[in-house]
Amino acid sequence: MSMFDLTGRVAVITGGNGGIGLGIAQALASSGCNVSIWGRNAEKNKVAAATMAKGPGKVDSRVCNVADPASVKDAMKASSVAFIDRTGEEWRTMFATNLDGVFHVFQQATRHMTERAQAGDPFGRLVATSSLASLFGTARNEHYAATKAAINALCRALAVELARFGVTSNAILPGWIKSDMTARALADEKFVGAVMPRIPMRRFGEPSDFGGIAVYLMSNASSYHTADCFVIDGGYTAF
Repeated sequence: MSMFDLTGRVAVITGGNGGIGLGIAQALASSGCNVSIWGRNAEKNKVAAATMAKGPGKVDSRVCNVADPASVKDAMKASSVAFIDRTGEEWRTMFATNLDGVFHVFQQATRHMTERAQAGDPFGRLVATSSLASLFGTARNEHYAATKAAINALCRALAVELARFGVTSNAILPGWIKSDMTARALADEKFVGAVMPRIPMRRFGEPSDFGGIAVYLMSNASSYHTADCFVIDGGYTAF
């Protein structure tokens, strides 16, 4: 459908060289979006980009550490993807370290989107990866849960602030997904035995399961859908 055509759009995917990030990048590229993969491992970035080389969208990769504001600024400038005033120090005082990366990237992206809107092209999409940990108690992992809950709130606040610029802001909350980060847990038979019965779909998620929601959020089809938290978990939280 034409409303899902992303030709001419540009997407920056932090952590797009593997797991869910790569699945999202591949879906966007296949829909015509120009994709820039940001990650700290140059070789891994290159391998990820190669998987999309034959798609309709242009693909490049940038070595970037999102915890470093200067690195983010340089990567954004190099990617041609042209919160505005808050300093990094204020952010660190107010939020936990895990949020710094989201802040730095969103700040640079928002600056570009608002400037472009003021020049006559009001369009932008902010999508953050949150976690189910933001919805229910996670014993011995409270600090992680707190940062993810803050990301949800950040997305909602930005949705309100940036709506006048044609910018939407949403969060994606993955369930148990096969990736490098979860490989150890998913290889544990005891863990699998306890978790799998709670997943109505009776399987762990794949990175490709996030392609559809990513294309929807990037496209004109979602132009009136903002300030939401999308749970992609095979029904885990409903059961």
